[in-house]
Amino acid sequence: MRLVPAALAAWAVVLVGLVLGPVAAAVVTALAAVAAAVGVRRRSAVLLAAAGCAAAAGLVVAAHGVLVAGHPVRAAAEAGAAATLHVVTTDDPQPIRSAVPGEPQVLVAARLVRAEAAGGVWDAGGRVLLIAPGEEWRGLLPGQALTAHGLLAPAGRADLTVAVLRARGAPDDVTPPPWWQTGAGALRTGLRDAASALPEAPGGLLPGLAVGDTTRMTTEVQDDFRASGLTHLTAVSGANLAIVAGAVLALLRLFRADPRVSAVAGGLAVLGFVVLARPSPSVVRAAAMGAVVLLALALGRGRSAVPALAVAVLALLLADPALAVDPGFALSVLATGALVLVAPGWAAALRARGTPGWAAEAVVVPAAAFLATAPVVAGLSGQVAPVAVLANLLAVPAVAPATVLGVLAALVSPVSAGAAQVCAWLAWPFAGWLVEVADRAAAVPDAALPWPDGVPGALLLAVALVVLVLFWRARRGRALLLAVLLGLALVLVPTRVVPPGWPPPGWAVVACDVGQGDAIVLATGEPGRAVLVDAGPDTGPVDACLDRLGVRSLALVVLSHLHADHIGGLDGALRGRPTGGVAVGPVLLPAGGLAGVGRAAAAHGVAVVALAAGQRLEWPGLVLDVIGPLRPDPHLDPDDGTAVNDGSLVLRARTAAGTVLLSGDVELAAQADLVASGTDLRSDVLKMPHHGSRYTSVEFLNAVAPRAVLVSVGQGNIYRHPDPGLMSGLERAGVAVARTDQAGDVAVLGPEGTGTAELVRRGDPLPARRRRVLVSGSRAPRAPPRWWRAPWRSARSARPRRRGS
Repeated sequence: MRLVPAALAAWAVVLVGLVLGPVAAAVVTALAAVAAAVGVRRRSAVLLAAAGCAAAAGLVVAAHGVLVAGHPVRAAAEAGAAATLHVVTTDDPQPIRSAVPGEPQVLVAARLVRAEAAGGVWDAGGRVLLIAPGEEWRGLLPGQALTAHGLLAPAGRADLTVAVLRARGAPDDVTPPPWWQTGAGALRTGLRDAASALPEAPGGLLPGLAVGDTTRMTTEVQDDFRASGLTHLTAVSGANLAIVAGAVLALLRLFRADPRVSAVAGGLAVLGFVVLARPSPSVVRAAAMGAVVLLALALGRGRSAVPALAVAVLALLLADPALAVDPGFALSVLATGALVLVAPGWAAALRARGTPGWAAEAVVVPAAAFLATAPVVAGLSGQVAPVAVLANLLAVPAVAPATVLGVLAALVSPVSAGAAQVCAWLAWPFAGWLVEVADRAAAVPDAALPWPDGVPGALLLAVALVVLVLFWRARRGRALLLAVLLGLALVLVPTRVVPPGWPPPGWAVVACDVGQGDAIVLATGEPGRAVLVDAGPDTGPVDACLDRLGVRSLALVVLSHLHADHIGGLDGALRGRPTGGVAVGPVLLPAGGLAGVGRAAAAHGVAVVALAAGQRLEWPGLVLDVIGPLRPDPHLDPDDGTAVNDGSLVLRARTAAGTVLLSGDVELAAQADLVASGTDLRSDVLKMPHHGSRYTSVEFLNAVAPRAVLVSVGQGNIYRHPDPGLMSGLERAGVAVARTDQAGDVAVLGPEGTGTAELVRRGDPLPARRRRVLVSGSRAPRAPPRWWRAPWRSARSARPRRRGS
C-alpha cells in the first residue's frame, strides 16, 4: 500500500505544476526533496516513496512547463498570427458538440513538427490542437502527417498545449497512416458493414460497444445514452479490455491451460484490441488500466492489483503529465480502483447473505463504479442522475456478450463477410436491450438533479457519499436514511415527475424550456395534435415537453432557420409522432444544418417542404401567416451568424388566445424591413427575437405592441441572453415577461378578443449546463438601444400566474 500515497502525491504535484506554473512546481519539488531526506533519516518507507515520487513528478512537470512557456509558437498564438503548421495527428478527430452557429467542426489533437508564421520558422515539438471543418478532417487517422493553415490562438487549458490553430480548408500534404492503423481501419470497416444488416439503432451501437466506433450511432441513441449515464459503454475503457481478455482467459481455463500461458494470451488479446481500437492516447490509457484488472485475474491475487494500479498511475503521469487534468484519466483510475478495492468486498457480503455469485457481481460492479466516479461526473456536468445506477445495473448482462461478439465480427470480417454478419446478428439482442434500457431511462422525467459544478460540487458530492455510507453502516443510521429517502420520494415524485396542474386546460401556445434554444408549440382544434415551431438544441427536452402536453402527432414542424439551437432536437420531436411535414425557409444555410434536417426527416419518413413570405397555413383553431423573410439572400455567407438569423421565417399565428408573433432570431436589419414593409405586426404575444438579444429595435417593438412576451432562453448561457436593459424596459412599459430560464415551460391561454390572455408558468426550469464552446469571428458588442417611452405603455397587460394558482 506504500505505493498508493506515492501515486497520489505525484498526481497532486503534477496538478500544482500544470495549474500554477513551473515556478510552483519547482517549489513543491524542493519541498518534496526535503521530505524525502526526512524519510531517509526516519527510515520511513512510505514517506520516502511518496516524497521521492512527488519530487520526480515535480521535476518532470516543471521541465515541461518551462518548455511550453518559452515555446516560440506560444508568442505567435498570443498575437493571433496566421500560421502554417506541419503536424502529426495523435488521436481521432472529435466532433465539437455545441450550439454555436456554423458548419460542423472537429477537434484534432496533434504533435507539432514545424511551424511557419510571420515571426519566423521553427522546428519545434509540442502539443497543439486544431479546430477544423468537420467534412474535410473527419476521416483522418492517428499517425498521419499533414499541413494545416489558419489562425493561431492561445490554449485555454492547463494541459501543456502550446497553441490552438483554427484551421481553414482541408489539410494539405496528408501522408498515409501507419500500417497498423490501416489494418485497424479495415477491421473497423468490416464491423460497420456487418452491423449495417441490423436495425439502425442497435446496428449503429454495436461498433461503439465493441471498439468505440460511434460514427453510425443515431442522434437519438447518443442522447439517450448521455441522459441515462451509459455513455461510458461506447468509449474504449479498461472495462472493454478486461472483457476481451477475460473471455480469452475463460476459454483457456476450460482447456486447463498453464497460468503463464493464460497470462501471455491475455496480454496478446489486450495488445490486439489496442491495435483494433486504434492506439490513441485514450486507448493506451485504457490499456494500462485494463492491464491492472488483467493482472489480478491472471495471478489470482487481488492484493496485487493495488500496487499495479499505483504503478500504472505513476508511469502514465511521468510519461504524459497532461493526464493529471484529463477527466477521462480520473474516471479510469477511480473506476478501476472501485473494481479492485470495493467491489470484491461488496460481492462477498452479498454472497454471504445467500445471493448467487453472478447476481452479486452484476449488482456491485455498476454500483461501485458509479459511486466512485459520481463526484467527478457531477463536477463536470453540474447534475446528479440517480437513474444511472439502475440503468447501468440493467445494462451489465448485455455489455460483455455484445462486446465479445462485436470484436469477433471485426476479426473475421476480412476472411468472411457472412461469418461477420452472423456474429452481428447474434449480438443484436444484447445491443437492442441496451438501446431499450437507455431509451427507458432517458424518458424518466427530471431524472437528473441539478448540482453545483466544478471542484466544489465534486467535493460536496464526495462528502455526501461518505456520510451516506457511514449512515448505512450503522443500524440506527440506516433506518433514519431510509426514512429520509422515503420522505424525499413522497415529495419529489408528485412535484417533479408528475407535476400537478400541467398542462393547464385551454392552453393555446407553449414555450418549451429546451435550454438555450427555441421550441414553440401551437395547439390546433384537434386534441393531441399541434404545430411545432423550432425544436431546440437537443432531442430530450423537446420530446419531454411534447409528452407533457400530450401531443401525439404534429401537423407540421416549422424550422425558422438552420442554426443548431433551433434544429438540434428535431429527431426527438419526430420520435413516435406522425408528422405532416418539416418546413424550412428560403435560406438553406448552413449546409450542414440542412443535411441534418434531411437525415432526421428521412429517418422518420417525413417530407421536407419550403415556406416563403405570403403563404397561409390553416388548421382547426389555428392560422399561420408567413410574413418574413422579405428579402432572403440564398447566397449569403453561412458563417455570418447575423445574416443567417435575418433569414429566419417570421410567423404570425392566430390562436384561441389571440395573435402571436413568432420572430425566430431576426436582428436589426430584418426587423427594419418588416416595419418598413407596412405589414401588420400587431400581436397580443411576442416571442422575443434571438432569445431576448440586445439587437432588438424600438420601432419593431412599437409596431408589435405586445401585452406579453415569451423569452426562450437557457440558464447560464454564454451569450448573456436576455439583455437585462431590454427586459426591465419591457416590464416598465407594462408588458408581462415570461422567461423559460426562470419559469420553465410557459403556456399562453385565454379567450380570444377579451384582452385577458394569461401566462401560466410550469416552474422547474432546466438547470444551467456547463459548455466549453469555441467561438470564432465574434463581432464587437454594440451599445444596447436606449429605452423608450412606448406609446402602448398604458395598454392592459397579461396577468401572469404560477402553476396551480
